[in-house]
Amino acid sequence: MEDAERALLRSTVEDAIADASASTDDRAAVDEALVRIGWREMLCAEPRDAIEIVFGALGRTNATATVLDDVLAAGLGAQPRPDLAVLLPWFAGWGPPGSLDGDRVHLRGIASVRAATAAELLVVCAAGVELRTVTVPRTVADVGAVYGVDPDGGLRLVRGEVPAADAVPLATATWDAAVACGRRAVARQIAGADRAMLDLARAHALDRVQFGRPVAGFQAVRHRLADSLVAVEALEASVCAAWDESSPDTAAVAKAIAGRTNRTVTAHCQQVLAGIGFTTDHPFHRYLKRTMALEGVFGSADEIVVDVGRRLVAARSVPTLIEL
Repeated sequence: MEDAERALLRSTVEDAIADASASTDDRAAVDEALVRIGWREMLCAEPRDAIEIVFGALGRTNATATVLDDVLAAGLGAQPRPDLAVLLPWFAGWGPPGSLDGDRVHLRGIASVRAATAAELLVVCAAGVELRTVTVPRTVADVGAVYGVDPDGGLRLVRGEVPAADAVPLATATWDAAVACGRRAVARQIAGADRAMLDLARAHALDRVQFGRPVAGFQAVRHRLADSLVAVEALEASVCAAWDESSPDTAAVAKAIAGRTNRTVTAHCQQVLAGIGFTTDHPFHRYLKRTMALEGVFGSADEIVVDVGRRLVAARSVPTLIEL
């Protein structure tokens, strides 16, 4: 895709998401808008551009959609469709969300809001050292809403024990690649939200006047905004690098950087926004809550860093992830 085409598509997608999320409280409106502009066709034809553009727009607009189900379904070799939800790993983890025990499947994971209405759930299960995929009716699982820091995000808790009918073998590499794709998508969404929070803080600093001049003129404020900008730019570069050198390790690093960057950006932007940033009258809190929830999808930054460190110590060598 050419740069001009990519820019036009990015503008079209962001406008469609913003219009859909602003016109109604119905969470399905954003999904419907993305379907109308050909989201699934884009995902099939240009997966990198589709994921980068759509998830970046979701981050910047703070909209809720279920496109992560389509990304994971495609990564696992299934046909994405609106009535198929994919069970995600438990919060802060990235292992298979199901376990196979004889002829029973034990489910324990999270899912998008699609799990509340989908006809079927696609579940990756651990069967000893091997993996299997099973597709089960959504009605046999216990699906409950998450009432945590971001109830508007639509996450669902899924638990249950169901018959293991038609379990299909899955290569470990396929699961790792699907998780890596999910991590790149979520990292891009966090980056979009971070960019939006920085824009909010910058606008406030330009508008807010103290001692006869905008607070943007004070060195301490400028430093916080500059540090946030550097962090966001570095995160976006790391996500691009994770696509250029596509591997589970580069995706894990990008997801960890997303979590660490988000902490930096939210702390600095909260300080710049001062009192108004603590209120629900200002939109900052919506981005803060959404990114806190996204931090735990496919592994938190702390958990990923610990895992990478353990593997480096065990291997006693540091691999070259990106050729500079």
